Amino acid sequence: MGQFDEQAVLITGAAAGIGRATALAFAGDGGNVMVSDIDIEGGEETANMIEQAGGKASFLAADVSNTDAVSKLISATVKTFGRLDCAVNNAGIEGKILPFKDQTKENFDNIIAVNLKGTFLCMQAEIDAMLNTGGGAIVNLSSVAGLIGFPGLSPYVASKHGVIGLTKNAALEYGTQGVRVNAVCPGGIDTRMLDSLASQATAGSQSSSEMMDPLHPIGRIGRVEEVADLILWLCSSKASFVTGAAVPVDGGFVAQ
Repeated sequence: MGQFDEQAVLITGAAAGIGRATALAFAGDGGNVMVSDIDIEGGEETANMIEQAGGKASFLAADVSNTDAVSKLISATVKTFGRLDCAVNNAGIEGKILPFKDQTKENFDNIIAVNLKGTFLCMQAEIDAMLNTGGGAIVNLSSVAGLIGFPGLSPYVASKHGVIGLTKNAALEYGTQGVRVNAVCPGGIDTRMLDSLASQATAGSQSSSEMMDPLHPIGRIGRVEEVADLILWLCSSKASFVTGAAVPVDGGFVAQ
């Protein structure tokens, strides 16, 4: 028996990294998982991994910045699994590292469209579905960049601060109707995104661990499974009194 037995779970950005680890963790704890990503090959691979391990999963490609695509994704989740109990809004992009005055409108618009507008659109549809069945739990992926600033990453920082704002507001508006909404704020996690940022920041001279390990008081970057563990806890009945929170999972990064 798993703590998410027969619960319907939606995870965006689930083709790799934190999204994939979270999808596998939910499925391993009994959840029925709708996997979504714009990366069709990676998303299908995640769903196949779940099914090969004896779990239930389905994959649907969706661009979270597109209203119609999001609507179809939530409808497909409810049609496939009968309801929506948990949602993890993980889809996101890092963009380009540039000084504030050199950031392009295109880079800003792209990051805001996926990271912030995409989270907003998903939350709207998810909350609507959850209200139809008595509630649920939503976890949004913010970042330590949603808590503090990072030179060179102004659009990303703005988007992740915005995700926390959306999280707090939705938690206030729907708490009495059974919908809990929280955000997690990862520090440096061993993912493709961190590799990209490290490559940009050091012109390829350092790996992500070489650049980021010393910046975390715990002495290393994190593992995707460590973020997934927090996400599952926030979605579980063990976190029934937790809503509107932005929880760091960062090896002490923002404590410095």
